[in-house]
Amino acid sequence: MGGLRKSRETWLGLAILLLIGLITLRFPSFAAPSNLGEIFNDTAILIILAMGQMVVILTRSIDLSMAANLCFTGMAVAMLNAAHPGIPIIVLIGIAIVIGLALGAFNGVLVWKVGIPPIVVTLGTLTIFRGATFVLSGGKWVNADQMSPAFISFQRDILLGIPVLSWLAILTVFGFFIFLSRSSLGRFIYASGVNPTASVYAGINVGRTKFIAFCISGAVSGLAGYLWISRYVIASVEVANGFELNIIAACVIGGISIAGGIGSVAGAVLGALFLGIIGNALPVINVSPFWQMAISGTAILLAIVLNARGERKKGRIILKEAA
Repeated sequence: MGGLRKSRETWLGLAILLLIGLITLRFPSFAAPSNLGEIFNDTAILIILAMGQMVVILTRSIDLSMAANLCFTGMAVAMLNAAHPGIPIIVLIGIAIVIGLALGAFNGVLVWKVGIPPIVVTLGTLTIFRGATFVLSGGKWVNADQMSPAFISFQRDILLGIPVLSWLAILTVFGFFIFLSRSSLGRFIYASGVNPTASVYAGINVGRTKFIAFCISGAVSGLAGYLWISRYVIASVEVANGFELNIIAACVIGGISIAGGIGSVAGAVLGALFLGIIGNALPVINVSPFWQMAISGTAILLAIVLNARGERKKGRIILKEAA
C-alpha cells in the first residue's frame, strides 16, 4: 500500500507541475520563483490546517469545526490585542493555541467519553463556535486600525528571504512528519484507523487516541486563527466561513483516506498546494471563482474514487495471498 500511496503522490506532483506549465504557456510570469513563493505563502495557512485535519481523518474521524475554531480563536486574540496592545505576539500566539486546544478537547471528549459520532459532534460545535464568536464580539468587527503594528507584521516579516508565515508552514509540516513517522503515538493514530478492533487487542486506547487527535486539530486551528486574522487584518463572525471544506478537500485530494489509516504528510501538502495553485491561477486567466468550487469538487470526487479503488485492490491482494 505504501507503493500505491507514493505513486499517488507522484501523480499528484506531476499534475501540479502540468498545471503550472499550462498556465505558464499563457502567462510566463506565473512560474517565476517570486510568484511561486507567493502562492506557497498564500497556501501556508491551508497547509497548516490540513496537517491537523489529516491526523483526525487517520483515526476514522473528521473535524468539521476547524474553521469555526479558527474564527473564535482569531477573534479572541484580536480583541485581546486591541484592548492590550503591549502583550507580546508570542504570548498571543500561545493563547490562541491554548484556546484552540480547549475547543478541540471539547470535541474529543464528546467523541471519546460520550460516544457521539465525530461528524455529528463537529457539525454541532461548528455552529456553537460561530455563535460563541458572535457573543464574544457582540457582533462587532476588529479592524486593522485597532490592531497593533506588531500583531499585523509578525507573519509578514522576512527571515532568510522567506516570510515567517511560510516558515511556520514548513516547520509545521516537518514537525508532523516526525510525529507521525517516528513517535509511538503517531503509529497508534495509523493503527486506530486501519483496524480499531485489532488496535484494542494490541493495547491501544482507540478512544483516547481520537481524543488526542482532536486536541491536535484544535491546537492547529488556534495557531491558524492568529495567522488568518493577522494576514487579512479583519476579525468578524464570517471569518473562514466554509473553509472547512477546503481543509478536507486538501486532505482527500492528497490521498488521505476517509476510511482512516491511510495517508501521508507529503500527500496532504500536495493536496493543499493543488488547491492553492487553482485558487491563484483562475483569477489570472479570468475564470469565475464559482468554477474554482466546481473544479475542487470534481477533484474531491476523483480522489475518493481513486482511494476506493486502491483499497479494493489491497483487499484482493490480501485474499489472493491467503488463498
